[in-house]
Formats: sequence, structure tokens, C-alpha cells
Amino acid sequence: MEHPPHTLAILGGTGNEGPGLALRWAEAGMTVLIGSRQVEKAQRVAEELNTRLGRPVIQGLDNEAAAQQGDVAVLTVPYAAQNALLESLRPTLQGKVLIAATVALQPPKVSQVYIPPEGSASEQAQALLGPDVRVVAAFQNVSAHLLEDLAHPVDCDVLICGDDKAAKVIAVELAEALGARGIDAGPLANAKAVEGLTSILIGINRRYKVPATGIRITGLP
Repeated sequence: MEHPPHTLAILGGTGNEGPGLALRWAEAGMTVLIGSRQVEKAQRVAEELNTRLGRPVIQGLDNEAAAQQGDVAVLTVPYAAQNALLESLRPTLQGKVLIAATVALQPPKVSQVYIPPEGSASEQAQALLGPDVRVVAAFQNVSAHLLEDLAHPVDCDVLICGDDKAAKVIAVELAEALGARGIDAGPLANAKAVEGLTSILIGINRRYKVPATGIRITGLP
């Protein structure tokens, strides 16, 4: 499978979702930078992932350096940290694609859908960054537990919302690099529904005592 020649900067990549995405994309042969507020933490996580992969292919940097060096940024910070990080990186991200995987969760009721005033965390990110950053919502519904388990395929669909067609194509390619199927789910305004599904999946995981439910769209070829 051919993969897009992008350098991926995973912002907040030392949390729940970031390491699994980094692991899968690096395994697929992509250039991956892990960003963190603390460069030492990013380097430690990158070293751990490189040990699992058996080769030094993931680099750990602070968020600013990762955003500068990457041409596609992937936002994986918790919702409470999103705005502060994006405000600090706004000049650096201009002209780039930002794949927003953050979900507007309101602890402790994370299994209850929360809709912020902007409609979704992704729409909030777009409003904060301005029109010259092409924000795409994707990967909210992919289990972190599943991503980090290389012995199992990512057997789910990735719903992708955005207002820029070329940016959504990049997100589809990144989904395919995980071994998943990327599906164009319409404009960025639809991200509120996709993000809301994350809370629903968290609740299903808890009630049925399973670690990794996902989304599958039927009826497509």
C-alpha cells in the first residue's frame, strides 16, 4: 500500500490516543513526530514505541518543534487542554492541515454527550485557528486500546468531517494506513455527531465490559 509522503506531528502525542496512532503509522512506514509539553516525556514515549517496532523511526519533540517540522498535525490532547495548546501554536499551524481527534468530553460524565457552544471540539479548533488552517475531524471513534495492540487489526471505520476536500483525502489515506476504512462523513459541522458517538461508545464499553467497540458503516462496497 502506498502512503502519503507527509510528516505527521502528533500534538499531545503522549496521552491516550497519540501513542497508538504513532505506533500504527510508523509501522506503516510513515514519518512520525510525537509532541508534548515536556520534550523529555515525548522522547521517552518515542523510545518505548521504537523499542516495540525494533527500529528508531519515531522522534520525540516538544509540541512547537513537532508542529514546525510536520506538514500534517494530528491533535490528540484532552479537550480541557485543546484551546491553550492551539492558541500557542496558531502561528505555526497556519497553512497546514490539522487532523482533530479530540472529543468534547466533560468529566466525570464522559459517557454523556456534551455539545460545546461551537458545536464540537473540532469546530472550536477551526474557529480558534482561522480559515488558513484546514481542520478535519477524524479518529475520535478508534479505540486507543485497539491501536496499541499490533496483534489485532483496526477493524472499524473512521468517520471524517471537514470543509476542505483535499484535507479530507489526507485523513482517508491516514485511516487506510492504520488498516481501517476512511469514510467522508460530510462538512466539519457534522463533527458534533461524530464526537458524540465517542461518549456513546465509552458507555457501551462500560456496560458490556469490553475495551474496544467501534463504528462500522454498512451498505458500502
